[in-house]
Amino acid sequence: MPSRPLRIGTRGSAMALYQAGLVRDRLGGAHAELAAEGAVELVPIRTTGDRVQTRRLAEIGGKGLFTKEIEEALLDRRIDLAVHSLKDMETHLPAGLEIGCVLPRDDPRDVLVSRSGAPLAELPPGARVGTASLRRTAQLLRLRPDLVIAPIRGNVDTRLDKLAAGEVEALVLALCGLERLGKRDAATEILSPEQMLPAVGQGALAIECRSEDAELRQLLAPLNDTASAACVTAERAMLAALDGSCRTPIAGLATISGDRLSLKALLLSEDGSAERRGRSEGAVSDAVALGRELGERLRRGAGREFGFD
Repeated sequence: MPSRPLRIGTRGSAMALYQAGLVRDRLGGAHAELAAEGAVELVPIRTTGDRVQTRRLAEIGGKGLFTKEIEEALLDRRIDLAVHSLKDMETHLPAGLEIGCVLPRDDPRDVLVSRSGAPLAELPPGARVGTASLRRTAQLLRLRPDLVIAPIRGNVDTRLDKLAAGEVEALVLALCGLERLGKRDAATEILSPEQMLPAVGQGALAIECRSEDAELRQLLAPLNDTASAACVTAERAMLAALDGSCRTPIAGLATISGDRLSLKALLLSEDGSAERRGRSEGAVSDAVALGRELGERLRRGAGREFGFD
């Protein structure tokens, strides 16, 4: 690498900076030349998703809102690599970019955080629950059609402040987000995948780099967790095959036992009244094919209630 610092692009939130700092530390642990002070620089980049906080993501463009500006900086060589929550990444990356590695995945489950300490099943009828996620909304309404969903966005602390202020009775958040901020104790109830199947890639951090940068890809290789990479690869292949609109609630989670990969997927209508579930299992080495086959299977017969023509 050149004598200048290695520049890591990241969003500017506390969680994003923590995640980028984790990558910086792991690079330093793997390569002595990157462990020196100033050898790696974090470059915060404000994205459209950070600027627009009053509307659902699906209403303003979907997932790429948290990555577009960072990927532009990567293509323009203003940064050398980018750290993303993998669930925020588009299934089809811009030409010239690729996922260089996936760090060991954290717990992908969602949690309920309630003011009263009541679990989901014991929230009062008509309780207001805060989430701007279509996936979480659909699954909440499938379990509790009486709930009122409040589309609260913002970083974790902002949402917790709104909960404390009484704007909602409860929130649904990613467990890994609370853990990364040292706030796991805020969780009232960890929701099982049977209750709330996670978002594709939830809990995983991906490092994106330029495809042509062979030296940098070599630097990233020791950080890659092959099991986590295989799981998210299967999940993303399923999502790509479904090719749903940004208004289609889709969930998926892959797990590995030995040399076998199991992938569960869920396709929902926006109000949670209709669903299609599927499962695929096979060799870890067939992750892409397993995901693609499951996505195509779910797509067949899925009509307008799921956002398809």
